[in-house]
Amino acid sequence: MSAAPRAPGQGPALVFRLAGRETPPPYELLLDADPSRAAVDEALERGELWLALASEEIIGALILLPTRPHVLELVNIAVAPDHQGRGHGKTLVLFAIEQARAAGFRTLEVGTGSASLTQLALYQKCGFRVQGVDPDFFIRNYAEPIFENGIQLRDMLRLSLALQPG
Repeated sequence: MSAAPRAPGQGPALVFRLAGRETPPPYELLLDADPSRAAVDEALERGELWLALASEEIIGALILLPTRPHVLELVNIAVAPDHQGRGHGKTLVLFAIEQARAAGFRTLEVGTGSASLTQLALYQKCGFRVQGVDPDFFIRNYAEPIFENGIQLRDMLRLSLALQPG
């Protein structure tokens, strides 16, 4: 386990725990970030599930997945609805960056919907830069339309963060 720093007035510090294969995944959180159970299960099979706990309660989760040599992807990140708006999302992203650096990865990537305005702002505040667009990603990969901010998600924005030279 590792602890994340706590900002004044944010409540208890988050503690991060790597979930073992025997730990039931918090699907209610993971499916909030990605409504495809098949996509979530594939990420869980191939990646590492980290749980964010506050006072022993799971309030967040993220999956880190190696995708190419020296590249790690943050494929799922979620904060429980009643814990949102307190800076926990940023704490989770910064934790993912720390983990990627500590493991020697050179790049951390993330994909988000082009209408996911809050998430896009968060990633950019944490240093990520837009690298490309995957047109119609959400149309091709999801049977049901997904809406965010009153906009149907169609395109995925791909962002990356350089962690170390090379």
